[in-house]
Amino acid sequence: MAREINKDTVLCMSLASRPSNHGTRFHNFLYEEMDLDFVYKAFTTTDLAAAIGGIRALGIRGCGVSMPYKEACIPYLDALDDSATAIQSVNTIVNTDGRLAAYNTDYIAIAKLLAEYSVDPAGDFAVLGSGGMAKAVVAALRDAGFASGTVVARNQTTGTALADQYGYAWRPELGSSRPRLIVNATPVGMAGGPAADDVPVSPDVVDAAETVFDVVAMPAVTPLVRLGRDRDKKVITGAEVAALQALEQFVLYTGVRPTDEQVRRAAEYARS
Repeated sequence: MAREINKDTVLCMSLASRPSNHGTRFHNFLYEEMDLDFVYKAFTTTDLAAAIGGIRALGIRGCGVSMPYKEACIPYLDALDDSATAIQSVNTIVNTDGRLAAYNTDYIAIAKLLAEYSVDPAGDFAVLGSGGMAKAVVAALRDAGFASGTVVARNQTTGTALADQYGYAWRPELGSSRPRLIVNATPVGMAGGPAADDVPVSPDVVDAAETVFDVVAMPAVTPLVRLGRDRDKKVITGAEVAALQALEQFVLYTGVRPTDEQVRRAAEYARS
């Protein structure tokens, strides 16, 4: 039986250039599971200012933000949490009585996973990519105390900008470097993409690493994750990032924290 939506139902939403069902399935699963009078709907927009104004004016409780709006939305918001300030990028907006506060739960999720897996900040790292997710990763590494690292990106403009912002090196290719932590923040290995079956580094790079971290969330087991596990490395997956960042959004919107089992089932449902 479909859940009844009424005048008191709280609306949460997402804004993306290419909306997907992942967030809607994750959040709505938990709303039903926990008997919360909320509903979640994905949107896109050609008028960001009006869309943000609508969140404020209509009392929409929360909004997940994806590219290309993560930085562009900042001028329309009232306050930035430390997680968003750290990288000047937003993926979550929370509306409290018309006041819009911004967070970055990607950053929060990555920071928590680095701590949970006890990734040693004394080691060096290489982050592959220079987009929004790479920015969240590099900021979380910096704040976790990593002193030595490299941003590996073919785009020199964005690569050097990201590296310089956080005090790391940049290079267009990994070359002979063999860091202890490898983080893939590129689309390589993403389901449905042109490089879905590829690994972003050679097997000897994985052999030399202690930890392999792939932020690609779909599929849950990417070619890099599979290779890391085959080589018996410590492996952190993008599916873990996706579930944890969505969980932190859910808590910000509802004030309720689901159990680990509920989150696991919601994440499985979202990926199905």
